[in-house]
Amino acid sequence: MAKPTSGKDVKPKEEEIKTVKEGKQVSTNMLLMINTIVLIVFFIIMTFIGNSIVKSTVKSEIAKVHPSEELIAEDGSEVTQEEKGILLDLGDFILNLADPATRRYLKVNVAIELTKTTAEVEAVNAAANAAAHGGGGHGGHGAPAPVDPMAAVIAEMEQYKPAIRDAVISVLSSKTSDELSTPTGKEIAKEEIQDMVSAVFNGSREVLRVNFAQFIIQ
Repeated sequence: MAKPTSGKDVKPKEEEIKTVKEGKQVSTNMLLMINTIVLIVFFIIMTFIGNSIVKSTVKSEIAKVHPSEELIAEDGSEVTQEEKGILLDLGDFILNLADPATRRYLKVNVAIELTKTTAEVEAVNAAANAAAHGGGGHGGHGAPAPVDPMAAVIAEMEQYKPAIRDAVISVLSSKTSDELSTPTGKEIAKEEIQDMVSAVFNGSREVLRVNFAQFIIQ
């Protein structure tokens, strides 16, 4: 016959159960605390990201409205925007490459962007201000309509175009198909074109960028 459980055995078991319950309660409280901390950190991160996106959007909109102005970075330093120059389309080029074994040729469209002179920038700004303030006068009796300041620039570019095209041909025809088949080779060719075309203007202008389109090697 089994002996009845004594009171001494019951009390330790109750204490063990109580200890287990207290341990579970502590674990639950710890989990709640961890979850709360995680949520707070997540909220802070999302707030920071949201503020960064808003600031970036505002700067973009300001740049669209005032493209010639400098932006101020968060640390107080000035951020100069990319300079906009005069875009000159040189048209298509079809030329032989310098491959020694086989005859290879290149077909490419080249456009370059040139710096504006101080006088041209001032003329463009003056024309824009005159147009904004109705510079034509009342009833056609005011000052004459302003002359397009870029018309003289376009005429000047046409005069330089043959020398510019010759510089482009000199650079590209000295390259092999292997050299122009890699991104690095194309960038080197662009840099050489920049230097040679800038020399054509003898310091009055510089080439900001060279762009290739329809770059085909056969």
